[in-house]
Amino acid sequence: MLEEVERWLIERSWSVADRPLHRILAAKRASGQTVSVVLPALDEEATVGEIVSVIRHDLVLQVPLVDEVLVIDSGSTDRTSEVAAAAGATVVHRDAILPRIPAVPGKGEVLWRSLLVTRGDIVCFVDADLRDFSSDFVTGIVGPLLTDPGLQLVKAMYDRPMTLADGSTTGAGAGQGGRVTELMARPLLNMHWPQLAGFVQPLGGEYAARRSLLEQLPFPVGYGVELGMLVDALHLVGLDALAQVDVGVRKHRHQDGQALGRMAAAIYRTAQLRLARAHLLRPSLTQFERTGDAFEPRTYSVDTEERPPMTDIAEYQARRVA
Repeated sequence: MLEEVERWLIERSWSVADRPLHRILAAKRASGQTVSVVLPALDEEATVGEIVSVIRHDLVLQVPLVDEVLVIDSGSTDRTSEVAAAAGATVVHRDAILPRIPAVPGKGEVLWRSLLVTRGDIVCFVDADLRDFSSDFVTGIVGPLLTDPGLQLVKAMYDRPMTLADGSTTGAGAGQGGRVTELMARPLLNMHWPQLAGFVQPLGGEYAARRSLLEQLPFPVGYGVELGMLVDALHLVGLDALAQVDVGVRKHRHQDGQALGRMAAAIYRTAQLRLARAHLLRPSLTQFERTGDAFEPRTYSVDTEERPPMTDIAEYQARRVA
């Protein structure tokens, strides 16, 4: 590991307990900064309501840390929107944001569009499929940004126990990232961007950043958004402006191996673009499923589109002037 990374791990890796809530609130009052929490959601009626309820109870009603909680619904076919609204979130459909540009499927697309409907100086992203959610996920990653003006982006780190078919969990994820992190993202970062090798959960969906940074970044529309954001932020603001905070344990829905394969392909594509801005000869991934006595190929396109920095969008520029 690079000496720079070893130093960074000591100076820029914290526990949620390192910043008591009263200190974070004092820093927020002194700076006058506002905080938006965004949950990108697709068919998450089972979990999104509890997450919104916890954030509102702990960080809006009990203490004034979070100024707005938004759920961006990217086309749910279940009751995600209704459940989120009933819990107190402002719910916006992805397609209603910037309708001039037709939306495409993907998590990164939702995060990019959320910049147009949030107002916070600090934007905190939280995945909507978390179970046993704690508001520490928010205070842990927002706190450093409020208390340290030199920081630009903070990611959560955590253990990820594997959920078994009966709903129980194992300790298999202790000290590890997810399967795509360990098999794809971590090797890519170590080999090509070794300054980022200290991030425990580089693909984690819980992170907070200053709007002034986010609006300058391109957003891969799909699963490559987290890796792309880390790499681009490193080049834009430097390693010491990035940090991570241990928030304990993250429990969420696990995807099957083929879904993870498609995720890995999108992440590889994101890395490839940043390495050489090269052209893929075949931006697709073929996987196989057994149908009767044979294996049948299924080919999926790999996310290749990226949204430009939000500061390039006329509607966002107009909002800033207004």
